Amino acid sequence: MSSEFGKLLRVSVFGQSHGRAIGVVMDGLPAGEAIDQEELLAFLDRRKPGKSPLSTARKEADLPVFLSGLENGVTCGSPLCAVIQNGDQHSGDYKALEQKPRPGHADYTAYVKWSGQADMRGGGHFSGRLTAPLCVAGGIAKQILARRGVYVGAHLDHIGCLYDQSFPLHPAPELFAAIAAKPFPVIDDQAGERMQAEILRAREARDSLGGAIQCAAIGLPAGLGDPMFDGVENRLAAALFGIPAVKGVEFGAGFSAAKLSGSENNDPFLLKDGAVVTESNHAGGILGGITTGMPLTLRVAIKPTPSIARPQKTVDLGTMEETELTIQGRHDPCIAHRAVPVIEAVTATVLLDLLLEGNHGTF
Repeated sequence: MSSEFGKLLRVSVFGQSHGRAIGVVMDGLPAGEAIDQEELLAFLDRRKPGKSPLSTARKEADLPVFLSGLENGVTCGSPLCAVIQNGDQHSGDYKALEQKPRPGHADYTAYVKWSGQADMRGGGHFSGRLTAPLCVAGGIAKQILARRGVYVGAHLDHIGCLYDQSFPLHPAPELFAAIAAKPFPVIDDQAGERMQAEILRAREARDSLGGAIQCAAIGLPAGLGDPMFDGVENRLAAALFGIPAVKGVEFGAGFSAAKLSGSENNDPFLLKDGAVVTESNHAGGILGGITTGMPLTLRVAIKPTPSIARPQKTVDLGTMEETELTIQGRHDPCIAHRAVPVIEAVTATVLLDLLLEGNHGTF
């Protein structure tokens, strides 16, 4: 199973939602990097479930145990392995669904690929639960990047048709930190209140909502990446699409650029303090697959949570008859707000890999 990404920095995620544990292995981390455990746990807490009516009631401590790669809180050059124990599973909620694939989930495709042997309780290896170890990797990457003046932050761009403000042309680390400190990750708190009310309405209607996340990275040097098939967009998109529920990725103006003329979409070059910058940033800080030195910006589309409490049509794979199912258990009415730190995590990990590659594996 291809559950890894990266070149010099290889990241591999393992485990199932209702298995004993989940975890991550990071191979290629530079040695001698101190990891602030309190900062890492605060980052993990941002995606943790069970904190409000806006998310699933499943409660997990999400405390990583490091089996290797750290000595006295400092990376030692060996592959880093972190394990997170699962503790609050309600596996019985999935017994009736073993041969009745849930619409919108990977139940059917996993059944076909592994001849019915896949552990799909709670979504199995396809579950959003696997984003916890991704955040371990990304939380570590963010600390290493910050020491080099590179910062990654994100916010909830929109839920349904309700929008937050967009990042300014040059977002500051203080803005990223302010959003991260909020219980609901938006720039405009009034917009956030409207979004939360809409999520609760969907929950009451036994339905769910999707959304989108805007992410930015600042402090990146110009010249990272390669043209054609190994560009910065390629590397980021490949990893971001590995996050459960991600259905779209765009950079800079993205699909909106298709509505613009060339004179509107082009970013004029200027000089600022002796450095080349652009007047706008429709390119999202990337041209020809290579960073320009401007902030890297991207948006990620998150689909509505497929586990809804309404009756849905499906097929009984044992009898090959059409039937109906109603999903029981604890599920998020919207997962986009919890996915904000996950998008930061994967973006930071890919960027650290690119920086290591550009510096021949060392800083």
